[in-house]
Amino acid sequence: MVNIRETKTEIQYIVNENTRKTDSEKASASFMNREVVEKVRNFHKSFPEYKVTPLHSLDKLSKQFGVSNIWVKDESYRFGLNAFKVLGGSYAIGKYLAARLEVDISELSFKKLRSKEVKEKLGDITFVTATDGNHGRGIAWAANQLGQKSVVYMPKGSSEIRLNNIRKEGAEASITDLKYDDTVRLASQKAKENGWVLVQDTAWDGYEEIPAWIMQGYLTILDEVMEQIAEAGNDRPTHVFLQAGVGSFAGSMLGYQVEKFGEERPITVIVEPDKADCLYKSIKIGDGKPHAVTGSLNTIMAGLACGKPSKTSWDILKDYAEVFVSCPDYVASRGMRILANPLGSDPHIVSGESGAAIGIGIVSLLAENRMLNDLKKSLKLNQDSRILIVSTEGDTDPDHYRKVVWDGAYPSV
Repeated sequence: MVNIRETKTEIQYIVNENTRKTDSEKASASFMNREVVEKVRNFHKSFPEYKVTPLHSLDKLSKQFGVSNIWVKDESYRFGLNAFKVLGGSYAIGKYLAARLEVDISELSFKKLRSKEVKEKLGDITFVTATDGNHGRGIAWAANQLGQKSVVYMPKGSSEIRLNNIRKEGAEASITDLKYDDTVRLASQKAKENGWVLVQDTAWDGYEEIPAWIMQGYLTILDEVMEQIAEAGNDRPTHVFLQAGVGSFAGSMLGYQVEKFGEERPITVIVEPDKADCLYKSIKIGDGKPHAVTGSLNTIMAGLACGKPSKTSWDILKDYAEVFVSCPDYVASRGMRILANPLGSDPHIVSGESGAAIGIGIVSLLAENRMLNDLKKSLKLNQDSRILIVSTEGDTDPDHYRKVVWDGAYPSV
């Protein structure tokens, strides 16, 4: 049973008071240890497109909000795909192919995987997945680069622009009339029927290996961040705000911190849209199990509109995350506008609704909204705080981005 302290305002949050207690039964994050990080980094470095993505320092905004530092890691530059998801998908595909070839992934470079010799050994493979856009585009790109096929299913309401971007990467892609979780089930069913390989970024009983590989693939992000912060002569973050859908990205970022820093890790805040807050709901119920949310999942944060937590990431998040926050859409739209309209010499950042927006939005409200003073106190946010937020996507739907940033199409505070 998790001891929780819940406060209800328009923004709801739960403080997980067990997270810093020593407990031998806590989930292990050892599958994200230093040896794994090195393998992941080396694999990604073997891609011709690999470059370290920018880490922006928002000095003026930090001063405005009364903290020491705010850093935003900008994944819109990742492999020219405008989002981070390709890191997980490409590594999972690499791990799968390595297993088929009966070698360790450390023996395989991207160039070798593309070779005629390896392709002849592997034959034709079709990778299938469900996605709102970014994950599917990453799978399509990786499969195409390696001379393989991909099939991508998208939930109802998905962006036509994102659909077309997936098709441009060579995938057979379509928008279904199903919600996200039902679309995942459809992809799983099609994989079984057709002998395809399911590469899904959420885990359930009996399907855990590939989602764990995807989580490992995301480790490149935070490992780059720690190098960039150290190279700039700064101290590491005291706080990390992580947006979550099924929780695989958040679980990966938190797992890295648990392995690297142990009990000295930064305070971690998990932030979700209130229409798809499955992690918040699960920690609130408090029985240690993941629980689904129902309904339309109608949020502007399409990449976070997921109804059920990933089993693997849930175990890490429930044991090590300090706070779970459920936010209305206006928090994300406010964050998008803040990043798009920087103060002074701060850099302009294009961050989509599921990128850094919800994290920046909640940080801005912690600084300015007295209703959240208790949460601010619980987080020990002060003038010495150093905050890290990862912008996981750029304007992956440019029309939608402009409606929010230009027209204020969604409510603001």
